[in-house]
Amino acid sequence: MKYNRFYKWVLVSLTLVLMSFSALHKFYLSVSEITYSESDQKLRVVSRIFIDDLDAVLLSRYEIDSKLTTEFEDQMAQYYIEKYLKTKLLLKINGAVLEYNILGHKVDNDQLVFFMEADFKELESLKSIEVQNEVLMDLFEEQQNIVHLQLKGKKKSLMLIRERPSGQLNF
Repeated sequence: MKYNRFYKWVLVSLTLVLMSFSALHKFYLSVSEITYSESDQKLRVVSRIFIDDLDAVLLSRYEIDSKLTTEFEDQMAQYYIEKYLKTKLLLKINGAVLEYNILGHKVDNDQLVFFMEADFKELESLKSIEVQNEVLMDLFEEQQNIVHLQLKGKKKSLMLIRERPSGQLNF
């Protein structure tokens, strides 16, 4: 009986210690999905970025305390977010940069989900797509940006890190 109580105490103590260590180390991650809509011939990108990380990068890079998703959100926050994303998330089709529009975003728990699209009518001519995603890499060394692509019947994923911020898929 005494042993059971002792083992329960050790288990609870170990659990609390491990939980406190996990709270100290934050995981830096964004996820983007790229698909093609045949009905309107557009390449669509959906990116998920943690709100607090985006707040931090806006403060560091543009010196604005954006206070995203609060009633005190800076009026210029959306302008700087678009400026930041357009410099950090690049798409190249067959070696040529593809311009995209940011349609908007929504809040999903502690993340902002951005919706982007680009006109792309020549899916048959697609030979390669290169994705460069350096979002938050200028602020967080450990940042990882996962990109899922679903194009021409193929599903591929890229894990982009600071040392390798871009990847290419050939078709």
